[in-house]
Amino acid sequence: MEKVAIFVDVQNIYYTVKDKYKCNFDYNAFWAEATQGREVVAAYAYAIHRGDEKQGQFQNILRGIGFEVKLKPFIQRSDGSAKGDWDVGITLDVIEHAADVDRVILLSGDGDFDLLVDKVQTKYGVDVEVYGVPGLTATSLINTAHYYREIESTLLLGR
Repeated sequence: MEKVAIFVDVQNIYYTVKDKYKCNFDYNAFWAEATQGREVVAAYAYAIHRGDEKQGQFQNILRGIGFEVKLKPFIQRSDGSAKGDWDVGITLDVIEHAADVDRVILLSGDGDFDLLVDKVQTKYGVDVEVYGVPGLTATSLINTAHYYREIESTLLLGR
């Protein structure tokens, strides 16, 4: 049975799905698809903690599906901008698990991950499967991944 590790950039998936489809990503449908016939070694969902009750319920749903939810505090800067980035945390966790799996599954359209995907595939011989929203996923990430899965209607809620 193929061993997989799953890494979800929750903010990226939330905003790209909302922008393109005006609805939400279906984590249950994703889990069913991505884990079928596979052994899940690790599954992380990286999110920003705002102390919001609805967000807490969503995080509990993710835990119920099988994800370990990692949270960072939401930081509002004095100039009005906000910070909440998990790129380094995701990268460290992917590197930590790459030697123990046959496949890394990354949910993000962020082109910053193309270097990580290339490194994991070449150094560890691990296939990387990227899930991203068409038109909002960096071309460099799509081209670097072993397999790119477009997020479309079968992975959306309310579609």
